[in-house]
Amino acid sequence: MKLQSWMSRRALAWGLGFAGVLAAGIAAAQQAMPRAELGAGMFRIEAEVAHTFQNRQIGLMNRRTMPQHQGMVFVFPEDARHCMWMKNTYLPLSVAFLDAQGKVINIEDMQPQTEDNHCAAAPARFALEMNLGWFRERGIKPGDALRGVERLPVAR
Repeated sequence: MKLQSWMSRRALAWGLGFAGVLAAGIAAAQQAMPRAELGAGMFRIEAEVAHTFQNRQIGLMNRRTMPQHQGMVFVFPEDARHCMWMKNTYLPLSVAFLDAQGKVINIEDMQPQTEDNHCAAAPARFALEMNLGWFRERGIKPGDALRGVERLPVAR
């Protein structure tokens, strides 16, 4: 009985330790993301840049807040009909899919902690996530161009 109890405590400690390492890895990946300034009309956007496979996989997961002028831009290695989802994401978001020149293809609203796919309506090179309604409240719509995408790092 004592051996089994000791093994259970050891397994629990290992599991908690692994969860801590995973959380630290996610936090480090999010802190390590470069930032870029983008523009939409007269509005300035301070965006974290998810240009690596790992950063694109983590995105805005596990975040509880995001200032109104901030967001995250995903840089993809190729033009394609990329899709986003909200697993482990607590913030309601709007995503604008952009072509290689920064022109808005379509904008989708996404609800927290769902696994629904939200996809580009045409091949996209970038996706910009902002707080829910950010684009609508500023009158930004498909066909509008965002500034600054030419300065984003190449996807890895």
